Amino acid sequence: MVVLIDTNVALDFLTVRQPFYQSAKAILKACASDNVQGYIAFHSLPNIFYILRKSYTDEDRRSMLEKLCLILRVTGASHERVCDAISRGEFSDFEDCLQDECAQEVSADYIVTRNVDDFNHSRVQAITPEEFLQRDI
Repeated sequence: MVVLIDTNVALDFLTVRQPFYQSAKAILKACASDNVQGYIAFHSLPNIFYILRKSYTDEDRRSMLEKLCLILRVTGASHERVCDAISRGEFSDFEDCLQDECAQEVSADYIVTRNVDDFNHSRVQAITPEEFLQRDI
């Protein structure tokens, strides 16, 4: 199984955000196994780095990203996919559209996110962390 982990799930794991941490931890553990190939979009990394700036030092944030990249592979989107995302006006949030394009780039089975409703127009099915954990992985 191939999954793209949305920024919010990665943040849940990195910040031990309750009540979401246990699910995020289980997902990252599955991605560290041989059964699930986990990816994170390239643009999620600077977003995470920025979001955590008030609570963590530069050194701590870099360490967090390094650890995350030991578990998840980083993917980007080709020029063509980014141009496609720009033209996809059905997405109200451009960043979510880019997540979908990155998921397509790696032929992901799912995008794992707590914000499934943001992916109503996604070409890759978005599922919640709980739905992911119920799959046979």
